[in-house]
Amino acid sequence: MKLTVGVIGAGRIGQLHIENLRHHPNIHIKWISDLYCEKLQGWIQKCGIEKSTKNHMDIINDPEVDAVIICSPTDTHVDIIKSACEQGKHIFCEKPISLTLEASSEAVEAVQKAGVKLQMGFNRRFDRNFAQVHNYLKAHRLGAVQSLRITSRDPEPPPLAYIEHSGGLFMDMSIHDFDMARYLMQCEVTEVYAQGAALVNPEIKTVGDIDTAVITLTFENGAMCVIENCRRSVYGYDQRVEVLGDKGMISVGNENTNTLTIASAENIAQDNPPHFFLERYQQAYKDEMEAFIQAIIENQDVRCSIEDGLNAQQIAVACKTSLETGQPVKF
Repeated sequence: MKLTVGVIGAGRIGQLHIENLRHHPNIHIKWISDLYCEKLQGWIQKCGIEKSTKNHMDIINDPEVDAVIICSPTDTHVDIIKSACEQGKHIFCEKPISLTLEASSEAVEAVQKAGVKLQMGFNRRFDRNFAQVHNYLKAHRLGAVQSLRITSRDPEPPPLAYIEHSGGLFMDMSIHDFDMARYLMQCEVTEVYAQGAALVNPEIKTVGDIDTAVITLTFENGAMCVIENCRRSVYGYDQRVEVLGDKGMISVGNENTNTLTIASAENIAQDNPPHFFLERYQQAYKDEMEAFIQAIIENQDVRCSIEDGLNAQQIAVACKTSLETGQPVKF
């Protein structure tokens, strides 16, 4: 079965998905939509994309299009989701759904009413290591879990102009960790407590955000999770997980750029982790799109639903409230 798709948004993540999709045997990329398509014509032709447009409705109104891939700015997501639902298109949407719970709830309702498939772009679920931890815990091989620790650090902060429109650290960065915590623990969060500050770049505080945070989550089964975020990690993209249970501990370390360990009289050295998420999760991005394609072809449930996106967003909003009040927030 061949699916015809259109990609909305040709920025960094949109181009990544197109590069992964353009050689897929079950995919025909007919459309790409972006406000700056004319600057990308050489690349668009190289990718074999038939049509380009500045208006994403050209894609949604095309009866040949089976699915849309939403990689546009967050504030456009809900309107696109609603329009796609009205035309019966399946949807892949990058996180978050929107910047407000009200708008995201409207999108969830539209998807449920239309009966289309929508998969959220929480690519870390599709990392082979984290997926193996999920399966290990699902099989209760660690017994009852007491604690989960997630370390997530970016190599450097984004520009202030980006931060101003990102929704803040919890919505833009930590939301991946909130989804990962729910994915691994396989139950819901009942309380959050967040502390944070602008310690890397004090100017981030002037736009109402932070760059460093420590977040505590409590789950309905009583287990606890500590998430440590920072916008700067000079040694590379730092992504680690540790779970402690009755029968022991399971952990995932960083994937270094190679497996070399060089030992000398002076020191023992290894290469740094990959620089950023595009390198670290290269295979996971391919695997998440493969899962979306197969869910459509085989008429199966997606592995990361819009409801998962809403739940992660609810945690992000609660963390912001906790940061502002200095108090835990119960669900």
